[in-house]
Amino acid sequence: MKEKTVIGSTEFVDFGKRAQRVPAKIDTGADSSAVWASNIRIDKDGVLKFSLFGKGSPYYNGKIFKRTDYSVARVRSAMGHEQIRYRTHFWVKIGGRKIKMLMNLSDRSKNNFPVLIGRRSISGKFLVDVSKKNVPRKKPSVAIRLNEEVKRDPYKFYKKYHQKDGEK
Repeated sequence: MKEKTVIGSTEFVDFGKRAQRVPAKIDTGADSSAVWASNIRIDKDGVLKFSLFGKGSPYYNGKIFKRTDYSVARVRSAMGHEQIRYRTHFWVKIGGRKIKMLMNLSDRSKNNFPVLIGRRSISGKFLVDVSKKNVPRKKPSVAIRLNEEVKRDPYKFYKKYHQKDGEK
């Protein structure tokens, strides 16, 4: 049996020549994987067309990808919202291994990571060490900023976040 590669909760992934060293979040709580895609559409011939990433991303190059080997999935977010998403296969290099991964195409422009890798993609191939993070954090977390704010003036913090309009 082949030994499993240990990866962290964040990793850099390569999409071949399309994009390299793209930050990805490894989420063992997520069933499927997703990549930020834009300009998603299907032409009259049934060909799925899209761009990887979006104009605000340093990984965006504007290239239009065409796929006939795609499917759709009903995806439910952690908040309970359902969406229909297109999905297709990509060859991705992660943890020194090149694997074929089925990924949902979604707008991840507001997420910290343009790629999310779920348990189906890594099952049987990798072990995840959650104490290991291979992508450095660019900005402080919301919790850190909130804790700094509450330390500066706890009463002002309380009024801002907990006191309803009209209460004194």
